[in-house]
Amino acid sequence: MHYRLLGKTSIKASVLGFGAMRLPTTDPENPAAINEAEAIKIIRQAIDGGVNYIDTAYVYHREQGEVLVGKALQDGYREKVTLMTKNPIWKVKSEEDYLNFLEEELKRLQTDHIDVYLFHSLKKQQYEEIVLKFDLLEKAKEAKREGKIRHIGLSSHDSVENIMELIDVGIFEVILLQYNIIDNTNAEVIEYAAKKGLGVCVMGPVAGGRLALEPPKELVNYLTPGKKTFVDLAFKHVWSNPNISVALSGMGNKAMVRENLALANSPTITLTAKEKERVQKISETYKRLSDLICTQCGYCMPCEHGVNITKILKQLIHWQVYGWDLAKQYYSMIGKEPNSQWKNATACIECGECEEKCPQGIPIIKRLKEAHEILYIED
Repeated sequence: MHYRLLGKTSIKASVLGFGAMRLPTTDPENPAAINEAEAIKIIRQAIDGGVNYIDTAYVYHREQGEVLVGKALQDGYREKVTLMTKNPIWKVKSEEDYLNFLEEELKRLQTDHIDVYLFHSLKKQQYEEIVLKFDLLEKAKEAKREGKIRHIGLSSHDSVENIMELIDVGIFEVILLQYNIIDNTNAEVIEYAAKKGLGVCVMGPVAGGRLALEPPKELVNYLTPGKKTFVDLAFKHVWSNPNISVALSGMGNKAMVRENLALANSPTITLTAKEKERVQKISETYKRLSDLICTQCGYCMPCEHGVNITKILKQLIHWQVYGWDLAKQYYSMIGKEPNSQWKNATACIECGECEEKCPQGIPIIKRLKEAHEILYIED
């Protein structure tokens, strides 16, 4: 395993981090139904393989993710890792809420301290309307003085300019940003953050799993010989950026952990000159094929009207980007499965709540209409 210093902190982090947002479940339609035994096994499998950086959040798996991570880090595993989690800033409604959430997370995680504590998905507007209003930077400093958190950070999906302004606040030591072959928007921010001394972690290195799927026909010739997906190039692309310390991967099964560990334990984890040329071609082709960027993060869910937004958008991606005929069958089955609580896009009333939650700024209502028009097959 390769390790890198996390900015100006003294943390020596594994280049591969475990993102606990896509843990295995016993019910594919219920993120809270975590398969506890299997999830604990794969987290410990990753740690045993050299991973020492674990990421979770208050809201992951409908607020059950931290509980599971806490269980996985028993039996001596807590001492082996840097633990990062996030305060749900949008839920803070009073001066007391920040520290109340922190205390709750400490209990869920069964630990007396959190190594890296982030303001989750922080936007400039939230900083001004919530962080400053309730003096949360001072609350964070207080928690740090008391030893409950070691380092203060943020994750963000805001604009490049706004994220840079947040970095300039000067209190943050670690930042978590999206970055991958398909979406290099944050390249400038990553460089800026590193120059300011922040440790940089990256989410979505495999573009929410898209680069782990069989590629479109136009891209088959760019595959590494013997490989069926771009996973190897995806991680190498991230690790080739010297300003990035950790690539977080949402690993949901043993095979995925094995594959990622093999890449992170390779003698060379950066791109060769020829691989860089291939990555450039891959990036250009994906951008040409689709302007739909959905990482399946699930922030838009659940929809109070029962629309299965993430599954619908996933099938739209499969159709638009990969040309999979099966996407039509999968979409047309939504709402028809026995005992299913979910509905297809026709149940959307255009309330806009999902679009407000989407960190990617996707025009979800428009996409849902497109999906139904393109994918629905009459009985």
